[in-house]
Amino acid sequence: MRLASLPRLPLAHLPTPLEPAPNLSAALGGPRILVKRDDLTGLALGGNKTRKLEYLLADARGQGATVVITSGSTQSNHCRQTAAGARVAGLRCILVLNAPEPDPPVQGNLLLDHLLGADIRLVRDAAERDAAMERVADEVRGQGERPYVIPGGGSNPLGAAAYVAAVFEIVQQLRDAGWRADHLYTTSSTSGGTHAGLALGARLADAPFDVVGIDIEEDAAAVRRVVTPLVNATAEFLDSDVRLAPDDLIVDDRYVGPGYAIPTDECLAAITLAARTEGLLLDPVYTGKTLAGLIGHIRGGRIGPDETVIFLHSGGTPALFAQAGRLLPALRA
Repeated sequence: MRLASLPRLPLAHLPTPLEPAPNLSAALGGPRILVKRDDLTGLALGGNKTRKLEYLLADARGQGATVVITSGSTQSNHCRQTAAGARVAGLRCILVLNAPEPDPPVQGNLLLDHLLGADIRLVRDAAERDAAMERVADEVRGQGERPYVIPGGGSNPLGAAAYVAAVFEIVQQLRDAGWRADHLYTTSSTSGGTHAGLALGARLADAPFDVVGIDIEEDAAAVRRVVTPLVNATAEFLDSDVRLAPDDLIVDDRYVGPGYAIPTDECLAAITLAARTEGLLLDPVYTGKTLAGLIGHIRGGRIGPDETVIFLHSGGTPALFAQAGRLLPALRA
Protein backbone atom coordinates (compact mmCIF):
# COMPACT_ATOMS: atom_id res chain seq x y z
CA MET A 1 0.00 0.00 0.00
CA ARG A 2 1.29 3.47 -0.94
CA LEU A 3 0.31 5.17 2.32
CA ALA A 4 3.74 5.18 3.96
CA SER A 5 5.43 6.58 0.86
CA LEU A 6 3.17 9.59 0.35
CA PRO A 7 5.02 12.92 0.79
CA ARG A 8 3.94 14.83 3.90
CA LEU A 9 4.52 18.36 5.11
CA PRO A 10 4.67 18.13 8.93
CA LEU A 11 1.93 20.40 10.27
CA ALA A 12 0.16 18.39 12.97
CA HIS A 13 1.15 17.31 16.46
CA LEU A 14 0.82 13.55 16.02
CA PRO A 15 -0.26 11.23 17.41
CA THR A 16 -3.11 13.19 18.94
CA PRO A 17 -4.20 11.97 22.39
CA LEU A 18 -6.74 9.20 22.84
CA GLU A 19 -8.07 9.88 26.31
CA PRO A 20 -10.89 8.63 28.53
CA ALA A 21 -13.84 10.88 29.34
CA PRO A 22 -14.97 9.31 32.63
CA ASN A 23 -17.22 12.16 33.76
CA LEU A 24 -19.10 12.17 30.46
CA SER A 25 -19.40 8.38 30.61
CA ALA A 26 -20.77 8.58 34.16
CA ALA A 27 -23.26 11.29 33.20
CA LEU A 28 -24.60 9.01 30.47
CA GLY A 29 -24.61 5.85 32.61
CA GLY A 30 -21.91 4.21 30.49
CA PRO A 31 -20.44 3.15 28.06
CA ARG A 32 -16.76 3.94 28.37
CA ILE A 33 -16.04 6.93 26.13
CA LEU A 34 -12.62 7.66 24.66
CA VAL A 35 -12.03 10.97 22.90
CA LYS A 36 -9.65 11.10 19.95
CA ARG A 37 -8.39 14.66 20.28
CA ASP A 38 -7.95 15.78 16.70
CA ASP A 39 -8.90 19.23 17.95
CA LEU A 40 -5.31 19.22 19.25
CA THR A 41 -3.52 18.84 15.93
CA GLY A 42 -2.11 22.30 16.66
CA LEU A 43 -2.29 24.31 13.45
CA ALA A 44 -4.24 27.57 13.97
CA LEU A 45 -6.31 26.11 16.84
CA GLY A 46 -6.25 22.62 15.37
CA GLY A 47 -8.80 20.33 13.76
CA ASN A 48 -9.09 17.32 11.50
CA LYS A 49 -8.24 19.15 8.27
CA THR A 50 -4.62 19.56 9.39
CA ARG A 51 -3.99 15.84 8.80
CA LYS A 52 -5.27 16.17 5.24
CA LEU A 53 -3.30 19.33 4.60
CA GLU A 54 -0.04 17.55 5.45
CA TYR A 55 -0.50 15.52 2.27
CA LEU A 56 -2.25 18.14 0.15
CA LEU A 57 0.25 20.94 0.77
CA ALA A 58 3.19 18.59 0.28
CA ASP A 59 1.67 17.74 -3.10
CA ALA A 60 1.16 21.44 -3.86
CA ARG A 61 4.81 22.19 -3.18
CA GLY A 62 5.87 19.13 -5.14
CA GLN A 63 3.97 20.49 -8.15
CA GLY A 64 5.64 23.87 -7.82
CA ALA A 65 2.48 25.71 -6.78
CA THR A 66 2.71 29.33 -5.68
CA VAL A 67 -0.87 29.79 -4.50
CA VAL A 68 -3.43 27.47 -2.90
CA ILE A 69 -7.14 27.92 -3.63
CA THR A 70 -9.92 26.29 -1.64
CA SER A 71 -13.51 26.94 -0.59
CA GLY A 72 -16.05 26.72 2.18
CA SER A 73 -18.52 28.72 4.22
CA THR A 74 -17.50 31.87 6.09
CA GLN A 75 -17.11 29.70 9.20
CA SER A 76 -15.17 26.94 7.44
CA ASN A 77 -12.67 25.17 9.68
CA HIS A 78 -11.02 23.74 6.57
CA CYS A 79 -10.43 27.19 5.11
CA ARG A 80 -8.95 28.53 8.36
CA GLN A 81 -6.52 25.61 8.59
CA THR A 82 -5.66 25.84 4.88
CA ALA A 83 -4.84 29.54 5.27
CA ALA A 84 -2.51 28.68 8.16
CA GLY A 85 -0.95 25.66 6.46
CA ALA A 86 -0.28 27.68 3.33
CA ARG A 87 1.70 30.16 5.44
CA VAL A 88 3.81 27.32 6.83
CA ALA A 89 4.35 26.02 3.29
CA GLY A 90 5.34 29.46 2.02
CA LEU A 91 2.37 29.72 -0.32
CA ARG A 92 -0.30 32.33 -0.90
CA CYS A 93 -3.87 31.33 -0.11
CA ILE A 94 -7.11 32.36 -1.78
CA LEU A 95 -10.39 31.37 -0.11
CA VAL A 96 -13.71 31.27 -1.96
CA LEU A 97 -16.34 31.61 0.75
CA ASN A 98 -20.11 31.57 0.41
CA ALA A 99 -22.05 34.16 2.38
CA PRO A 100 -25.69 35.16 1.86
CA GLU A 101 -24.85 38.75 2.80
CA PRO A 102 -22.22 40.91 1.04
CA ASP A 103 -20.47 41.92 4.28
CA PRO A 104 -20.55 38.96 6.70
CA PRO A 105 -19.55 39.50 10.35
CA VAL A 106 -15.80 39.12 10.80
CA GLN A 107 -15.79 36.71 13.71
CA GLY A 108 -14.83 33.13 14.50
CA ASN A 109 -13.07 31.39 11.63
CA LEU A 110 -13.53 34.33 9.27
CA LEU A 111 -11.64 36.58 11.67
CA LEU A 112 -8.76 34.10 11.67
CA ASP A 113 -8.81 33.89 7.87
CA HIS A 114 -8.22 37.65 7.77
CA LEU A 115 -5.54 37.45 10.47
CA LEU A 116 -3.72 34.78 8.44
CA GLY A 117 -3.70 37.06 5.42
CA ALA A 118 -5.88 34.97 3.13
CA ASP A 119 -7.22 36.61 -0.03
CA ILE A 120 -10.98 36.20 0.47
CA ARG A 121 -13.44 36.05 -2.44
CA LEU A 122 -17.17 35.91 -1.60
CA VAL A 123 -19.96 34.17 -3.49
CA ARG A 124 -23.61 34.05 -2.47
CA ASP A 125 -24.26 30.32 -2.57
CA ALA A 126 -22.29 27.14 -1.89
CA ALA A 127 -23.24 25.86 -5.35
CA GLU A 128 -21.17 28.67 -6.89
CA ARG A 129 -17.92 27.82 -5.13
CA ASP A 130 -16.39 25.24 -7.50
CA ALA A 131 -16.91 27.39 -10.59
CA ALA A 132 -15.56 30.40 -8.71
CA MET A 133 -12.42 28.48 -7.74
CA GLU A 134 -11.79 27.62 -11.38
CA ARG A 135 -12.19 31.28 -12.37
CA VAL A 136 -9.74 32.30 -9.66
CA ALA A 137 -7.30 29.62 -10.83
CA ASP A 138 -7.49 31.00 -14.38
CA GLU A 139 -6.97 34.50 -13.01
CA VAL A 140 -3.77 33.65 -11.16
CA ARG A 141 -2.43 31.61 -14.09
CA GLY A 142 -2.84 34.74 -16.16
CA GLN A 143 -0.68 36.54 -13.59
CA GLY A 144 2.13 34.01 -14.04
CA GLU A 145 1.41 32.04 -10.87
CA ARG A 146 0.81 28.32 -10.49
CA PRO A 147 -2.42 27.51 -8.59
CA TYR A 148 -3.20 24.35 -6.63
CA VAL A 149 -6.93 23.83 -6.10
CA ILE A 150 -8.01 21.91 -2.99
CA PRO A 151 -11.64 20.74 -2.99
CA GLY A 152 -13.86 21.81 -0.12
CA GLY A 153 -12.95 19.95 3.06
CA GLY A 154 -9.79 18.57 1.44
CA SER A 155 -12.04 15.73 0.33
CA ASN A 156 -10.22 13.86 -2.41
CA PRO A 157 -8.30 10.57 -2.29
CA LEU A 158 -5.09 12.26 -1.14
CA GLY A 159 -6.86 14.07 1.69
CA ALA A 160 -8.89 11.02 2.71
CA ALA A 161 -5.68 8.97 2.90
CA ALA A 162 -4.77 11.00 5.98
CA TYR A 163 -7.65 9.41 7.88
CA VAL A 164 -6.68 5.96 6.68
CA ALA A 165 -3.38 6.66 8.45
CA ALA A 166 -5.29 7.99 11.47
CA VAL A 167 -7.02 4.62 11.92
CA PHE A 168 -3.66 2.83 12.11
CA GLU A 169 -2.63 5.45 14.70
CA ILE A 170 -5.77 4.77 16.77
CA VAL A 171 -5.37 0.99 16.56
CA GLN A 172 -1.79 1.30 17.81
CA GLN A 173 -2.89 3.56 20.68
CA LEU A 174 -5.52 1.01 21.71
CA ARG A 175 -2.92 -1.77 21.68
CA ASP A 176 -0.42 0.29 23.65
CA ALA A 177 -3.02 1.08 26.32
CA GLY A 178 -4.47 -2.44 26.43
CA TRP A 179 -7.91 -1.14 25.42
CA ARG A 180 -10.50 -2.42 23.00
CA ALA A 181 -13.11 -0.22 21.30
CA ASP A 182 -16.39 -1.33 19.78
CA HIS A 183 -17.40 1.81 17.88
CA LEU A 184 -15.84 4.99 16.50
CA TYR A 185 -18.18 7.96 16.04
CA THR A 186 -17.40 10.66 13.51
CA THR A 187 -19.12 13.51 11.73
CA SER A 188 -20.44 12.56 8.30
CA SER A 189 -21.29 14.99 5.54
CA THR A 190 -21.42 15.43 1.78
CA SER A 191 -17.78 16.46 1.67
CA GLY A 192 -17.03 13.08 3.20
CA GLY A 193 -13.23 12.90 3.35
CA THR A 194 -12.84 12.10 7.03
CA HIS A 195 -15.60 9.48 7.08
CA ALA A 196 -14.27 7.92 3.88
CA GLY A 197 -10.75 7.64 5.24
CA LEU A 198 -11.93 6.20 8.54
CA ALA A 199 -14.20 3.62 6.90
CA LEU A 200 -11.47 2.48 4.54
CA GLY A 201 -8.83 2.57 7.26
CA ALA A 202 -10.95 0.43 9.58
CA ARG A 203 -11.18 -2.23 6.88
CA LEU A 204 -7.49 -2.07 5.95
CA ALA A 205 -6.31 -2.09 9.58
CA ASP A 206 -8.74 -4.83 10.59
CA ALA A 207 -9.87 -2.47 13.34
CA PRO A 208 -11.94 -3.89 16.20
CA PHE A 209 -14.50 -1.09 15.92
CA ASP A 210 -17.13 -0.10 13.41
CA VAL A 211 -17.24 3.48 12.11
CA VAL A 212 -20.50 5.32 12.72
CA GLY A 213 -21.12 8.56 10.84
CA ILE A 214 -23.52 11.09 12.31
CA ASP A 215 -24.83 13.10 9.39
CA ILE A 216 -24.85 16.89 9.77
CA GLU A 217 -26.36 17.83 6.38
CA GLU A 218 -28.82 16.44 3.83
CA ASP A 219 -29.73 12.76 4.31
CA ALA A 220 -27.97 9.42 4.64
CA ALA A 221 -28.52 8.48 0.98
CA ALA A 222 -26.88 11.71 -0.18
CA VAL A 223 -23.91 11.12 2.12
CA ARG A 224 -23.46 7.55 0.89
CA ARG A 225 -23.56 8.75 -2.73
CA VAL A 226 -20.52 10.91 -2.01
CA VAL A 227 -18.60 8.88 0.58
CA THR A 228 -18.77 5.46 -1.12
CA PRO A 229 -17.03 6.50 -4.36
CA LEU A 230 -14.50 8.49 -2.36
CA VAL A 231 -13.71 5.41 -0.25
CA ASN A 232 -13.14 3.35 -3.36
CA ALA A 233 -11.18 6.04 -5.20
CA THR A 234 -8.95 6.34 -2.14
CA ALA A 235 -8.44 2.57 -2.02
CA GLU A 236 -7.46 2.59 -5.69
CA PHE A 237 -5.14 5.55 -5.12
CA LEU A 238 -3.44 3.59 -2.31
CA ASP A 239 -3.11 0.47 -4.51
CA SER A 240 -5.55 -1.51 -2.36
CA ASP A 241 -8.06 -4.01 -3.72
CA VAL A 242 -10.57 -3.25 -0.93
CA ARG A 243 -13.90 -1.84 -2.08
CA LEU A 244 -16.94 -0.83 -0.01
CA ALA A 245 -20.59 -0.72 -1.02
CA PRO A 246 -23.03 1.98 0.14
CA ASP A 247 -24.58 -0.40 2.67
CA ASP A 248 -21.16 -0.93 4.25
CA LEU A 249 -21.29 2.65 5.54
CA ILE A 250 -23.12 3.38 8.79
CA VAL A 251 -24.78 6.80 8.53
CA ASP A 252 -27.44 8.19 10.87
CA ASP A 253 -29.20 11.28 9.54
CA ARG A 254 -31.67 11.79 12.41
CA TYR A 255 -29.60 14.54 14.04
CA VAL A 256 -29.30 16.96 11.10
CA GLY A 257 -32.19 19.12 12.30
CA PRO A 258 -33.29 22.05 10.07
CA GLY A 259 -30.06 21.93 8.07
CA TYR A 260 -26.32 22.42 7.85
CA ALA A 261 -24.80 24.74 10.47
CA ILE A 262 -28.15 25.22 12.23
CA PRO A 263 -27.72 23.98 15.82
CA THR A 264 -30.47 21.79 17.23
CA ASP A 265 -31.55 21.66 20.87
CA GLU A 266 -29.84 18.26 21.13
CA CYS A 267 -26.64 19.74 19.69
CA LEU A 268 -26.62 22.63 22.17
CA ALA A 269 -27.32 20.22 25.04
CA ALA A 270 -24.41 18.01 23.92
CA ILE A 271 -22.07 21.01 23.73
CA THR A 272 -23.08 22.04 27.25
CA LEU A 273 -22.72 18.50 28.64
CA ALA A 274 -19.23 18.04 27.16
CA ALA A 275 -18.09 21.38 28.55
CA ARG A 276 -19.50 20.80 32.02
CA THR A 277 -18.33 17.21 32.44
CA GLU A 278 -14.93 17.19 30.70
CA GLY A 279 -14.09 20.83 29.96
CA LEU A 280 -14.32 19.75 26.34
CA LEU A 281 -15.24 22.45 23.82
CA LEU A 282 -17.28 21.31 20.83
CA ASP A 283 -18.61 23.28 17.88
CA PRO A 284 -22.24 23.83 16.85
CA VAL A 285 -21.83 22.64 13.25
CA TYR A 286 -19.99 19.31 13.42
CA THR A 287 -18.91 17.86 16.76
CA GLY A 288 -21.94 19.11 18.70
CA LYS A 289 -24.31 17.24 16.42
CA THR A 290 -22.02 14.21 16.37
CA LEU A 291 -22.00 13.99 20.15
CA ALA A 292 -25.78 14.50 20.13
CA GLY A 293 -26.00 11.42 17.92
CA LEU A 294 -23.74 9.43 20.22
CA ILE A 295 -25.81 10.45 23.25
CA GLY A 296 -28.99 9.47 21.42
CA HIS A 297 -27.54 6.06 20.59
CA ILE A 298 -26.50 5.49 24.21
CA ARG A 299 -29.88 6.51 25.59
CA GLY A 300 -31.67 4.51 22.91
CA GLY A 301 -29.76 1.32 23.78
CA ARG A 302 -27.81 1.00 20.54
CA ILE A 303 -24.62 1.09 22.60
CA GLY A 304 -24.48 -1.04 25.74
CA PRO A 305 -23.12 0.23 29.07
CA ASP A 306 -20.25 -2.27 28.94
CA GLU A 307 -19.04 -1.23 25.50
CA THR A 308 -16.30 1.25 24.61
CA VAL A 309 -16.81 3.99 22.04
CA ILE A 310 -14.32 6.44 20.51
CA PHE A 311 -15.59 9.95 19.81
CA LEU A 312 -13.53 11.69 17.13
CA HIS A 313 -13.21 15.33 18.16
CA SER A 314 -12.53 16.96 14.80
CA GLY A 315 -12.09 20.49 16.18
CA GLY A 316 -14.03 23.52 15.02
CA THR A 317 -13.90 25.49 18.26
CA PRO A 318 -13.60 28.95 16.57
CA ALA A 319 -17.14 28.52 15.21
CA LEU A 320 -18.42 28.72 18.78
CA PHE A 321 -17.62 32.43 18.81
CA ALA A 322 -19.87 33.03 15.80
CA GLN A 323 -22.85 31.34 17.49
CA ALA A 324 -23.21 33.36 20.70
CA GLY A 325 -26.73 34.42 19.75
CA ARG A 326 -27.86 30.79 19.66
CA LEU A 327 -25.74 29.49 22.53
CA LEU A 328 -26.52 32.07 25.21
CA PRO A 329 -30.30 31.49 25.36
CA ALA A 330 -29.67 27.75 25.66
CA LEU A 331 -27.18 28.28 28.48
CA ARG A 332 -29.57 30.56 30.35
CA ALA A 333 -32.54 28.23 29.99
